[in-house]
Amino acid sequence: DWEAKRDKYLPLVDRVTTREELNEVISMLMAELSALHINAYGGDIRRDTDGVSVATLGAYLERDEDASGYRIARIYEADPDYPEWFGPLREPGLDIEEGEVITAINGTSTLSARHPNELLRNQQGQQVLLELGGADGNGETRERIVRPTTNESLLRYRDWKYSRRVAVEEASDNRLGYIHLSAMGGANLGEWYREFYPVFNREGIIIDMRANRGGNIDSIILGKLLREAWSYHQERAMEPSWNMQYAFRGHTVVLVDETTSSNGEGFTEGFQRLGLGTVIGTRTWGGYIWIAAGQTVLSDGGNALAPHMGVYSEDGEWIIERHGVEPDITVDNLPHATFKGEDAQLDAAIEYLLDKLEEEPVEVPQPPPYPHIDDIRF
Repeated sequence: DWEAKRDKYLPLVDRVTTREELNEVISMLMAELSALHINAYGGDIRRDTDGVSVATLGAYLERDEDASGYRIARIYEADPDYPEWFGPLREPGLDIEEGEVITAINGTSTLSARHPNELLRNQQGQQVLLELGGADGNGETRERIVRPTTNESLLRYRDWKYSRRVAVEEASDNRLGYIHLSAMGGANLGEWYREFYPVFNREGIIIDMRANRGGNIDSIILGKLLREAWSYHQERAMEPSWNMQYAFRGHTVVLVDETTSSNGEGFTEGFQRLGLGTVIGTRTWGGYIWIAAGQTVLSDGGNALAPHMGVYSEDGEWIIERHGVEPDITVDNLPHATFKGEDAQLDAAIEYLLDKLEEEPVEVPQPPPYPHIDDIRF
């Protein structure tokens, strides 16, 4: 009853002072449909006219009064195969190490700021002079020129992702592979190929869908996982390969949590229903009614997303929406342990796969003996 719903929310409009607040009221009205994807956004929103951007050095810094600056507690790492992904402190030739202290930026003491990033306002891509003190606090300093960036969140993500991969490979002696997909868009399809092909021949794979924002490539990835090897190729002095090419023959775990959303949930639901492996983590977000983005533009350029297409299963039941996907094995990442760097869900996935390999080893069939001329029938 849209007229009744309008009358319910209309009194709030008199209290609206910004376009963002109006979007909140419209979103409350739309939420009566109980479809998680829909909301109102954009429009004639107030924007900062100063255009100030805060750059970053790509590191976690801790204030150290005794050392007269900010100590580099952690430099964000990335896949070494892609050096262009490294942050400012990892540029070749700088030789900046964790534990060193940044005492000044462009001649200004870092202790004069609440955080060194205050001294990097509008400095992205520009040459910045750092004064560094040694980790041993012996009083010696040196200078380095760096170029800050604004991609702090991206650097943090790449560091998190790379550290997960290293943890999996070290714990399994490279028997297991690790892939994380942050979303399900076109760029993420390239991400899938880039990360899947190097590990397709391992005995197990962890596909991490935590914090996945969704998109529309689930069927492509599921199709790749459905490929099965049916014959094997043996070249002289090489390891066997198989057909279908790049078919994964091992055991698979998908990791999910409450931040797995939209098409990330669709992939996980399909993974379960197709019997491709085991899902570990916590129940997902629960939004899978598709939306008609771009078709509901408001008069000032804002958008109010409309529910467009529901999804149901072969047994005639609506799936995912308002409930999410239940994992096969529930493991929660508790906040304090996670803050300290622990990852109980990843640890559980590694343990599960290593146990699975003990029970069901994944071995490539060895080629038979080459035929002798006497055995050939003409």
